[in-house]
This record gives sequence, structure tokens and C-alpha cells, in this order.
Amino acid sequence: MADYIEAPANATAAQRLMVWIDNRFPATKLWNEHVGEYYAPKNFNFWYIFGSLSLVVLVMQIITGIFLTMHYKPDASLAFASVEYIMRDVPWGWLIRYMHSTGASAFFIVVYLHMFRGLLYGSYRKPRELVWIFGCGIFLCLMAEAFMGYLLPWGQMSYWGAQVIINLFAAVPFIGPDLALLIRGDYVVGDATLNRFFSFHVIAVPLVLLGLVVAHIIALHEVGSNNPDGVEIKAKKDALGRPLDGIPFHPYYTVHDIFGVSVFLIIFSAIIFFAPELGGYFLEYNNFIPADPLKTPAHIAPVWYFTPYYSMLRATTDLMVYVLSAVVAVAAVLALLKGRFSNVGKIVLLVGAVVLIALLNTFDAKFWGVVVMGGAVVILFFLPWLDHSPVKSIRYRPSWHKYVYGVFVFFFLVLGYLGAQPPSATGNYVSQVGTLLYFAFFLLMPWWSRMGEFKPVPERVTYAAH
Repeated sequence: MADYIEAPANATAAQRLMVWIDNRFPATKLWNEHVGEYYAPKNFNFWYIFGSLSLVVLVMQIITGIFLTMHYKPDASLAFASVEYIMRDVPWGWLIRYMHSTGASAFFIVVYLHMFRGLLYGSYRKPRELVWIFGCGIFLCLMAEAFMGYLLPWGQMSYWGAQVIINLFAAVPFIGPDLALLIRGDYVVGDATLNRFFSFHVIAVPLVLLGLVVAHIIALHEVGSNNPDGVEIKAKKDALGRPLDGIPFHPYYTVHDIFGVSVFLIIFSAIIFFAPELGGYFLEYNNFIPADPLKTPAHIAPVWYFTPYYSMLRATTDLMVYVLSAVVAVAAVLALLKGRFSNVGKIVLLVGAVVLIALLNTFDAKFWGVVVMGGAVVILFFLPWLDHSPVKSIRYRPSWHKYVYGVFVFFFLVLGYLGAQPPSATGNYVSQVGTLLYFAFFLLMPWWSRMGEFKPVPERVTYAAH
């Protein structure tokens, strides 16, 4: 064998074992490529711990999920009782269940913060487009996983939340009723639905999720990590080919991440032991009541991490559709008056606007609500091509860009709050404004992202030893 490695004569038993493994599996090579000799920018800050935290929470969810599956019964007549059995009779079952339920919320918290960091520092820009797309795929799978897992306790909010969301698919023109029937597996949310969701929650979606996580990490390590300055550290290397502004991921960032994980686990443990429901946001109080198809809760709302999108869904009323139609008409007129289009271009623009307005008023608002809710997630995939800023990082963009990001985050949080509240006329108007601003942030990004006076980007990363 050409690449066969011989262990030194004075090697220890552990070293000989490692050589034996390396001759058959590239363990040391993989460690060096992705950890030991993977050079990361030396100016990582607080925002760069959320990627590793996401991985920690994923592992925790898989392990606790395996133990919960040992005792859970995916049967409509037994599911709620089996969860109660886990909580009351299984040794440490309450801890495993609370770790899993709190872990779901923790997962979304760290993923939202991880994505926001990417937004701040332009981590979706060239050459990291695929890293971002894989990340958005992870986010989408995570939403599917959380929705399906939410049904499994078979409490009141589980049952009625699934009823509401699945019925939304019935609003899809032509195929809606059949699609909703396919998802439910029956004409009502029942035993067939529970079995389907259980199968997808514990097998199908986790497999896709794990594949996307691996692809995300491989793509990241292929192009290298971004940094708060948005400077490519591979551009300047020493005689040995090592980036001048890079340091080995191990031991520097493994220690950095261990500290972050330690702080996270302290907070996580405090919530589990003292406030696992967190005032009804992590675990709704109605979900401690067995599912009753004959008794609808006074207010049905999804878990907090879905509420911004649920708020957008509720905001899409007939009035909102009329406003959108007016916006399309005004935009088309302005484009014809101000734009430099050929005669053919003007005709195409006019026909496109008329068709879009006709479609908006042909289908009911419920369908467009589903489109808006789905579009709010799908639009994230196109972010690398929407941002036309000449610089990556927020550090070197015009100061007013920070206020644009601030308004975006503020209204996203407002949408999340309103989505958890009972419907009201005032709340609906605020949700409509928030929805319009959410989409305006992305759809107008090709224009506003290149406006203003940009600061010069340094050739090398800025770093102060600490």
C-alpha cells in the first residue's frame, strides 16, 4: 500500500492504535482539516458562539428525543397519558421531557441569533452563498420538525394548533383539499395524523436535517469563515500557506466555544429547573389539558418561534390585498414613467402588472396569507443576490443602515408578540405595517443596500488582543 503509515518503534499503544485507524479511516486527516489545522479569523467576537451552540442543542435534542421515544406511544388514545407517564413515573423522565421542550425553544433562539449575525456581517455574500442556502434549509427543516413535534403531546394546543395550520393548506387553489387530506391522513386530525407526524419527527426530517448540517459545515470549511470585518483572510498568507490573520480553530476557538457553552448551559439549566414553561411561552398551559375535538380553546396561537409568521398570516386580509394591488399599480405606473424601457418592455411590464393584480383579486385572502407566511421564509434563500452593498460588514456601511436593521428587528419582534395575542383591530393594523416592512427590507435591498457613503474596508482584519 503506497500511503501505508508505520508506527515508530517507541510508539505507545494509543499511538499504534491511532496509526492503525488512520491506515483504514482518515480520522487524523479529518481532525486536522476541520479542527486542528482549520484556520479561522482571529477577530471572532461574541456573535460567533451561536453556530457551535446550535450544534450542541441539536445533539441534545437527538439524545433526549431517543429517550422520550422509548416511552412515548404514538396513539391518539394513549399519547397524552404516555407523556404524563414520562413526567410522573419514568425515573428522571420529567427532566428529559423538559430538556427536549426547552431545547426546542433554545434551538430557535440560537439559530435566530446565528442568522442575525450572518445578516450583520454579510456572511451570505460571495463565496458563501451555499453556506447560507444550506443554513436556510436547516431553518426550514427545523420549523417542520418543531411543528410536527408540537402535535405529539396531544394536548389542547397541540391538537388545535395542528388543526389550524393543516387547514391552511386547504386554501391552496385546486389541490388544497386533497393536500390537507394527504397531510392529515384522515378527514380530521386524529390517529393517522399523529402517526404520520411521529414518523416524520423522529426519522425523516432528522435525517434531512443532519445531512444539511454536515453540508453546511463542509461548505463553510471549504470557503473559510467570515469575520466581523468581512475581510477574506485567505488573501494574505505566510510562507507556509497559513493565513496571517488566522489562528487554528483548536485550541483557541474550542476553548472560546466551551466557555460559551458553559454560560448557555447555566441559563438553560436555570430555565429547566425553575421555569420550564417560561410563563406559557415555552410550554402553553392549555397543552397540559388532553386534546378535546369538541372544545375549542378561546385563543389558538402557535409556539413563540412561529408567531411572527402567524402574525403575517393573520395580517393578510382583504384590505391588505387591496393595498398590495394599489402598490403594484403605482409601482407599474412609476416604472413606465421613470424607467427606460423599450416598447416591448413597457408592454411586458404592463401585462405583468395587470396579471398580478388580477391574481391578487381572484384568490381569497386566506390563500395569500399562506403565500405571505411561506414567502417570509423562502425570501431568505435569495438574500445573497438581494444585497448589492459594496462591503459585507455592517461596520463599514453607512450609519443609517444600522437603523434599517434596527427597524427590521423591532418589527419582527412586534410581529412575534402580536402573533401570540388574541386578534384585535389595532394589532391587525400594526401587523400589516410590520409585514409590509419585513418584505420591503428584502425586496428593496438591491436599492437601499448600495445607497450612502461607505467606509474604507481594511486590507487585514482589525484585532485588539485581550
